[in-house]
Amino acid sequence: MPTFCRHNHLVQNCPICSREQAIDLRPIVSSSAPRTTQPRPATPRPGRTRGGGSASRPGVVVRRVARGADDGFRSSLAIGLRSSEEAGRLAQELAFADYRCARLEEDPPGLYREVRGPAAPDGGALVAGSAAPDGGALGSDGSVELEERSWLAFLIAYLSPLEGDTPFSEIERVRTSWASGEMPDLDGVQTGPRSAHDPARGTRTLEAYRAWASRAGSQAAAFTGDFGWTPERRFARAYERLALPGLQRDARFDLLVTLGRLGVYDLQAASLALGGENDVTVGAKRAFGIGDPLLLERRAADLAQACSLPLEALDLGLYNWQRGERATLGLGAEPDPELEGLPSIQAALEL
Repeated sequence: MPTFCRHNHLVQNCPICSREQAIDLRPIVSSSAPRTTQPRPATPRPGRTRGGGSASRPGVVVRRVARGADDGFRSSLAIGLRSSEEAGRLAQELAFADYRCARLEEDPPGLYREVRGPAAPDGGALVAGSAAPDGGALGSDGSVELEERSWLAFLIAYLSPLEGDTPFSEIERVRTSWASGEMPDLDGVQTGPRSAHDPARGTRTLEAYRAWASRAGSQAAAFTGDFGWTPERRFARAYERLALPGLQRDARFDLLVTLGRLGVYDLQAASLALGGENDVTVGAKRAFGIGDPLLLERRAADLAQACSLPLEALDLGLYNWQRGERATLGLGAEPDPELEGLPSIQAALEL
């Protein structure tokens, strides 16, 4: 009886499973049809030049990531990896992403501190739907400036903090208040690595965001949804509804992670929202050795659990690992932090 592998191929035909199980690949059978002696006309492939180089399209950045050599490394949590060097770098980036999540909760830098807003009586952040210090409900009223904090969080995620000593300088320069209704002047604005801003679009994405909040009555109502929702469902619904023109996956996901970690809204990711052409999805496919979105999400959850990481930490971790350079997203050029979670991640990956 023929045996099929997890990739829905015959085992002897699958280049991955045949290597794992030490099975010889079935030889390719060439066609018996006679070959023509006439050469086929060269048809340029989309995105390629006749010289073999990549044809650059406006707005497209081609980045080649150096991959480590196969040194016999194998891990059931990262099936796609064959290099202990790559696995070690992934562990470093996951640990850094976990560190950033903790910093947002405990000691947010720069403008993130303003987004967190006033402290609750127990010393934590006030969360929409909880009690305000004056005994009222923490909602969309001006007593706690929740709308201004939500708007600032959106601008940070949309423009993305710069890398360097002053990560929030450009966001601080162009920011406007929510109450004014004015759009930021984005002409010539410098943006960070995960920015969704496209100069050709101008402020249309920001206008779409304001319209989205207006339909719900306020930003607070739009992000909160039903008070009976779990944090995971609230995250998923907000992510789905924020599919606005020009607001790509990375900015949407980071916005919701930031609002949740800063305690502005009760939000928690239950999936990575993988799919499409973005560095997080491409990195997940490389690390987990498969392209099916459902299996990618399952393997991401398994890795997070084994490494004792919040699932949302895999977003920035996979992003930085795939790019080959670290985006600190607001932490700036501070000295290398002590990554407390690194040993458990290395142990899980059997490094």
